[in-house]
Amino acid sequence: MKKTEKTKAIKLTPALKSYIWGGEKLIKKYGKACEEKTCAESWELSFHPDGMSRVSGGRALSEAVSPAELGENCASFSCFPLLVKLIDAKQDLSVQVHPSDEYAVSHGLGYGKTEMWYVVDAEPGAALYIGFNKKLGAEEIRKAAENGTLQKYLNKIEVKPGDAFLIPAGTVHAIGAGCLICEIQQNSNITYRLYDYDRTDRNGTKRELHLDQALSVIDADRGVISPVCENTDDGTFLFASKYFTAYKLGIDGKKTVSSDKGSFRCLTCVEGEGDVDGEKINTGDSYFIPAGEDAYTISGNMTLIVSAVRKYAVGIDLGGTFIKGGVTDDLGNIIVYDKVATEAEKGDKAVSKNISKLCLDLLKTAHMTAADVRGAGMGVPGMIDSENGEVVYANNLKWSHFRISDAVNKQTGLKVTISNDANVAALGEAKFGEGKGCKNTVMITLGTGVGGGIVLDGKLYEGNASAGAELGHMVIVKDGLSCSCGRRGCLEAYASASALVRDTKRAVQQHPDSKMSEAQEIDGTTAFRYRDSDPYAKDVLDKYFGYLACGIINFANVFRPEKVILGGGICAEKEGLTAPLQKIVDEEIYGGSMGPAVKITTAKLGNKAGILGAAALALD
Repeated sequence: MKKTEKTKAIKLTPALKSYIWGGEKLIKKYGKACEEKTCAESWELSFHPDGMSRVSGGRALSEAVSPAELGENCASFSCFPLLVKLIDAKQDLSVQVHPSDEYAVSHGLGYGKTEMWYVVDAEPGAALYIGFNKKLGAEEIRKAAENGTLQKYLNKIEVKPGDAFLIPAGTVHAIGAGCLICEIQQNSNITYRLYDYDRTDRNGTKRELHLDQALSVIDADRGVISPVCENTDDGTFLFASKYFTAYKLGIDGKKTVSSDKGSFRCLTCVEGEGDVDGEKINTGDSYFIPAGEDAYTISGNMTLIVSAVRKYAVGIDLGGTFIKGGVTDDLGNIIVYDKVATEAEKGDKAVSKNISKLCLDLLKTAHMTAADVRGAGMGVPGMIDSENGEVVYANNLKWSHFRISDAVNKQTGLKVTISNDANVAALGEAKFGEGKGCKNTVMITLGTGVGGGIVLDGKLYEGNASAGAELGHMVIVKDGLSCSCGRRGCLEAYASASALVRDTKRAVQQHPDSKMSEAQEIDGTTAFRYRDSDPYAKDVLDKYFGYLACGIINFANVFRPEKVILGGGICAEKEGLTAPLQKIVDEEIYGGSMGPAVKITTAKLGNKAGILGAAALALD
């Protein structure tokens, strides 16, 4: 297939706004070509009819880019979801508040408005006002607004460049004089003013206040929300909602940024200068990086604020001792992480309560709500009916026919999807780990038993009633060794890490002269450590590789995946494990070199696989 031509980064021409409180910094320092003497706002990335950003030649960006270049994540919105601004406050902005989506929709106003602020520049003593410094009722707020004392009840925060804050809908706020802000917000222009210092417009008329509407949407308990600050390939993650994600990316030299089909990226330079794929970028410039599968080179010495539209989910890895969880994005970044005790001995209702609390705590830490994520995915040990969200049987948890999805949904409001924990780990590796970019993968986990999972055409294969993919229980030796499942000759009886330990111990017992007897403790790595100096160790491994390769070849012949991914502790041997297996597979796979190759490789996500795979259940 012929590779399509790479899409180019697009320099944006902003829509400029001159309001009475604006200054001259955007013109003099940031090069904005405003027709007025002052410039209050530069709408860098905007599809809003009140001010659209444009591209070379004057065409609106909204007309110049295709839905594919906006990204798949934008397709679920009725209009482009975000807006990026630079704001120069020479004077204090009005004390104001924005409505929530629910209020805006119910009043025919479209979307509400949640926003985030990144402080680009701040004069000495410059401040932002976010929330109240004491508890106030609606009538107290009204009275303070009417008599001009409202500002003294606001939470005043002196700021410096680099500070960042989230302003959810319903938060009373104001940008103070001397601040220059990069704002990323929902695509909305609804503002309700509570107080405006009795200022008049150019015609001498006092600007309109909206006390009744403001009091209808205020959440007086909203306060200061600081950034999460988790490192990702796109930069330091600051804030996210379902409408926008904001990162801070420092460039000191050269960095390659890969685009993806999920979302465009907007790069806004707030400090320094450099190049974006050879095109000059200065402080105050913004570039649009189309969604796709290209790589872009960014070089220079500068700070960029990166905005995108990402999808999020809560991923839960339920174990017998701990419940591990995280809020993750559709690129495989775990934004926040935590774990709590399972307390299985207290019963299924107690465990579901612990899971639910963990989900809500994770969202709170990420400054998100249930509305900001696609749902929660969960990997659960045992026999799972994923279609109905039911744990049919889980021996370690002592559960039988427990509809855990319903229980967690009632306590969190999250849509909950579950699957067997081994399947979930396989999905995590396929989507975000060693199998990323592949459509078909088989993962084999070598532990006490042999587990794993199958991903076909990008989807987890579970079989009838979610009971399939028991990879360890394929018979490779008829009437062979007994297996824990009750049959004889299963792959698990020969190729598990436990089987390798058993066979290593047996070799030491049968051959007292084996150098492996020097080992203080025999484990799954012992034979690997001695194979170059001990023929008995080599013999143990040769037999082990033969059995494991037999199973791998069977799976490869049936599914012909691009990769077979091995997981478990012994995978730390890397090529010491995969190279001999690859040799056998290449020689014995059906069709040999005539057919498509199947690569044998090892997992790379480690303990993250369960959380990321669980999140992938909800993201799909």
